[in-house]
Amino acid sequence: MKKTVLCLLFATMALVPHLTNAQNLKNSGKSTAEIVPSGWAAMHAIGDLNNDGVNDMAIIATPNHKEKMRTREDGYVYNFNQPQLAIYWGVKGGGYKLYKNYDKVIPAREDEFISIDPSLEITKNGTLKIGLEYFASAGSWTQPTIIHVFRYQNGEFFLIGKDVTELERNSGKTVVTSDNYLTGKRIVTTSDSKSKTQAKRSDLSKSALKPLGFKLDD
Repeated sequence: MKKTVLCLLFATMALVPHLTNAQNLKNSGKSTAEIVPSGWAAMHAIGDLNNDGVNDMAIIATPNHKEKMRTREDGYVYNFNQPQLAIYWGVKGGGYKLYKNYDKVIPAREDEFISIDPSLEITKNGTLKIGLEYFASAGSWTQPTIIHVFRYQNGEFFLIGKDVTELERNSGKTVVTSDNYLTGKRIVTTSDSKSKTQAKRSDLSKSALKPLGFKLDD
């Protein structure tokens, strides 16, 4: 009898982490508070992505699973959980319904020295902008920010542009590379601490537009 009870106890304890990890974004809700599990870090943007006259919502949410958290000696907590990107269509009359959850698009933090701060924006013309700002506390003076621009068409979100800004914190030099995949053009703008600016234009090789789903730092 005692062996049976102990076996049941250990089996229950073994299930606890899996029950925690089973938490996920809900398929529908009226707000991020209803959609995102309690304790997860989250941000959102609202706007009409599919041009149906109803506001939609994009969410980036990062779980708080304990096995992926690390606390520094001074109490600062690092979160190495994999962020999730989710897009919800707006429902007439209120609320949002899940279109798609992209669980490996936003890169997760990999170490204590490089932070990754995402951002979200839905523009007035319905494009989705996903930003990633990197900051290295050691090993590099360069601070890159990458903005990916997606547009919904033919039943999918496609990458139509990308802006990469590289700031050298020690010199103040800034290089901005702006790619337009619809026109096939690239503009590289360089600025220095003396306010001198140079712009170079070039053509991009033609290729099919990439659908949303790839890891954004690739």
